[in-house]
Amino acid sequence: MSTTTETEIELQIPTTLPHRPTSRSPGHEPDPDSAFVTTAIPNGGYGWTIVAACSLLTFWFNGLSGSWGVLQTALLSSSLPHTSASTISFVGSLALGCIVAFGLIGIRLMRWFGARTIALLGVTLLGAGEIASGFTTSNIGGLFGTSGVLVGVGTCLLYGASNMLPTQYFSSKLGLANGLVKLGGGLGASILSIVLEAFIRKVGIAWAFRALGLLTLATGIPAACLIRERAPIRDVPFIELSMFRSPPFTAVFIAGALATFALFVPPYFLPMFAQSIGLSSGTGAALVAGFNFCTAIGRFAAGPLCDAIGPVNMFLITMLLNAVSMLAIWPASDTLGPLVLFAMLNGIANGAFFTTMPTVVASMFGPGRAAVAMGMAITGWTGGYLMGAPIAGYLLQMAGGTEVGGGKGFGVGVYRPAIFYAGGVALAASIFVLIARMRMETKLIKRV
Repeated sequence: MSTTTETEIELQIPTTLPHRPTSRSPGHEPDPDSAFVTTAIPNGGYGWTIVAACSLLTFWFNGLSGSWGVLQTALLSSSLPHTSASTISFVGSLALGCIVAFGLIGIRLMRWFGARTIALLGVTLLGAGEIASGFTTSNIGGLFGTSGVLVGVGTCLLYGASNMLPTQYFSSKLGLANGLVKLGGGLGASILSIVLEAFIRKVGIAWAFRALGLLTLATGIPAACLIRERAPIRDVPFIELSMFRSPPFTAVFIAGALATFALFVPPYFLPMFAQSIGLSSGTGAALVAGFNFCTAIGRFAAGPLCDAIGPVNMFLITMLLNAVSMLAIWPASDTLGPLVLFAMLNGIANGAFFTTMPTVVASMFGPGRAAVAMGMAITGWTGGYLMGAPIAGYLLQMAGGTEVGGGKGFGVGVYRPAIFYAGGVALAASIFVLIARMRMETKLIKRV
């Protein structure tokens, strides 16, 4: 039988509110919360335009982070041959760290200036950072400033908008809406992994960065112009620490913080891992593209599955698949076949994380408090986004990987410490999701 605690009561999304006047009359003001009542959310309409615009923006910012392993391998083999793999991966991780470290600030800026203005600023910074990176490919400090800080801040603004806006337009179809938005990111990472590899071979790494930036600006600015809020973002607290009185939210917060240490290890190191077992750079890029295509499948499929079986249940399945694929398959992938299987399964789980996490948080606190709750959850990802992949790089070097190329030609053995580290934190995240699930509902077969 379900156990309901005092903290769990606040997790329920309200479906009705006591009657309040909604039109101006003497002595009354319109109810400021009426737009956030679940039954008032349209579940469509202009929301589908919002989903399309956010999906395109996600295509570009997630496409860059998902294909960073291809760019990283190219930098190590061309313009920065004497730089360690851990240092190059730290450039990409700095961008990821900026995304989550400034998540709460991004939400506050959207309230002050509006989502459209912030999205336009975000896509401009993202494109400018990519173009500027084309002029700093031989300067690791310059890359930290361009591909790290500029790209990271721009992506932070876009990421906040893409997570917050669907909650204003969708309630019962929120999983589907989030899935479509995240699908754009998975497709972007898959397509750009192949396109950037081709650009690098034809025009070099510098022009690959510049072309990426120009394409981002040309398509991203029109998409950002389509963005608008259905209702003004409420004047919510910058941080609402009372949310941590809920044990399920606290457990989910910790699970997300741990999971992010593992999420970017496979896409960052798959190209180098492929070369270490004798595969070509083209095959490595194809593996990353396949991994990212499977993230697109996971991002999209997780949305309807969240609606069908419950977001917390889906979150638990996601993290278990992530952990098992890294602990049981990747360490034994010394030929192409097992490596393809790993890329498929881990890619699906990896992508599903980014759809299930915001859906879980929105289901816990409702659309009115989803923005601040998700902002807090995303801020908790800072450590994993910033240090997850670099820690794997350091473990790679300590296990005998070379400074140049991250262990190229050394086989699976030098990668196993990094692999077990990533799989271990994914397994720990699964345990915390299970704790949240059992605190919310003890029955195993029930939608949660």
